[in-house]
Amino acid sequence: MAYKSLLTVASSAAGLPVAVDAAAKIALEMDAHLETLALGVDRSQLGYAYIGSGAMLMQVAMERAAEEVAANEAGLRAALSAQGQDLRWSIDSAVSQLGALSELVGARARYADLVVLPKPYLDGAGPEAEAVAEAAMFEGMAPVLIVPETGLASPVPKRIVLAWNQSREAMVTARRALPFLKRAEQVVITVVDPPAHGPERSDPGGMLCQLLVRHGVRAEVAVLARTLPRISEVLARQCQDLDADMLVMGAYGHSRFREAILGGATRNMLEQTKVPVLMAH
Repeated sequence: MAYKSLLTVASSAAGLPVAVDAAAKIALEMDAHLETLALGVDRSQLGYAYIGSGAMLMQVAMERAAEEVAANEAGLRAALSAQGQDLRWSIDSAVSQLGALSELVGARARYADLVVLPKPYLDGAGPEAEAVAEAAMFEGMAPVLIVPETGLASPVPKRIVLAWNQSREAMVTARRALPFLKRAEQVVITVVDPPAHGPERSDPGGMLCQLLVRHGVRAEVAVLARTLPRISEVLARQCQDLDADMLVMGAYGHSRFREAILGGATRNMLEQTKVPVLMAH
């Protein structure tokens, strides 16, 4: 079991080399093809323009988007060329309005086994970085690997923390992470404050562990108390304590609106993570 078609999207220079390097490592390890997309974003809001200025603003916005896509494409080519001749890759480019990014990226991500992206909250990254990550997960229905500034240490993570809360999102993510889970030396299914009432109250994480072990995964369960204010902080501490190479977790347990306004484990984790995070919805 392996990922055979990978995708990475360049919406800015922020984190681009790190994401390409991580995607290339995985592609070479799993004998996969790496597809890349350079984006230029038209951020104009013509609804707020003065009468008669719309055409001029549109022209300026399109020129900036064209310059942006050219710069991102050049950045992609430079990063891909540095990976050596064994990597199979392709590059495409597109200009889109911010509101149409979801449809564009979702259509590309739908045919990828794994989407590799930099952290969306890096300095220099605009709102389109978060929109790209959301589009890949929600519209593209693809697992997304978010790579921090430190990059991906190895295409085969030795130790993986798998966050488990019995939710649909966590189950989907666990299944889509199997190519990584089966290659890992240790997978720790981490349950934080399991509910006292529920189907897994007597054995939190036990059924998932059984499923993964039958797939050849070296899995075990750790049940942790919520000793820190946020679940994301507990998971981050678990990754640090185990010297984990990757965190696997379901994305957006609440509505997207509530996540955007109040935060949530997903956003908090992406803002603070020091290890790659694999998410799906």
